[in-house]
Amino acid sequence: MILATHDKPFLPADLTGKFKAAGALGFDAMEVDGALLLGRFEDLLRARDSSGVGVVAACGGYRGWIGHFEEAKRLEACEDLALMLRRVRALGGSGVVAPAAWGMFSLRLPPMVPPRDEASDRAALLDSLTRLEEAAEAGDSYLYLEPLNRYEDHMVNLLETAAGYIEEGGFRRVRIAADFYHMNIEEARIEESLATHAALVGHVHLADSHRYQPGDGHLDFLPGLRALKAAGYGGAFSIECRVRGENPAEAYRASALHVRGLLSAAGFLS
Repeated sequence: MILATHDKPFLPADLTGKFKAAGALGFDAMEVDGALLLGRFEDLLRARDSSGVGVVAACGGYRGWIGHFEEAKRLEACEDLALMLRRVRALGGSGVVAPAAWGMFSLRLPPMVPPRDEASDRAALLDSLTRLEEAAEAGDSYLYLEPLNRYEDHMVNLLETAAGYIEEGGFRRVRIAADFYHMNIEEARIEESLATHAALVGHVHLADSHRYQPGDGHLDFLPGLRALKAAGYGGAFSIECRVRGENPAEAYRASALHVRGLLSAAGFLS
């Protein structure tokens, strides 16, 4: 079982220091900004090798979105993500996390009528996933499609929706990134959704009910974690959240310990 973290403002600016500090806080690996994978690949390799802290995946840091309304920006996203998918395995990571889009449109906020109909949304996203399936195959990696909540994206909000795209496209290199924060908003029963779609879940993000560090909010992680364990989930767990507290680094260290306790209770640590 690997526990990873995204970058945080209180971690050092230099990459080697950043990786070492993450290890000192109780993390096994980093989920790196995709911009580093695109522009500072050799630096990432050195930071990983000198720190002893691994890389599990990449997230963000690319142009556009794979479901972008503007065709040129959609294709730019595919271009950047394709390169990331070809590079991430060399760092020891398994794949790259990508939502359909983030902050581009919400059906729950005005004007509530998107500039593209549902059929066109689906065609655009399937085309992007097809392109990225080829890149992931070439890189021996995975594209982790992440459902976001209804206020951050209008295309893919549920694990069921992500699974539908994977099944319709017959994709072998596209899997689901299941994020507990987004699932807390969208899924009726997190544990039931995870149990239903566990075979397609390849990566897990952890954040509490308010998007801060696990243990600071009211989300009950255990039922979902136990469902993943029962289904044989063998991927990484990555904490992706804001951090609050008088001493954010110490609050985050406590959160990492809290998560390890949850994972132990769920059976992932023996």
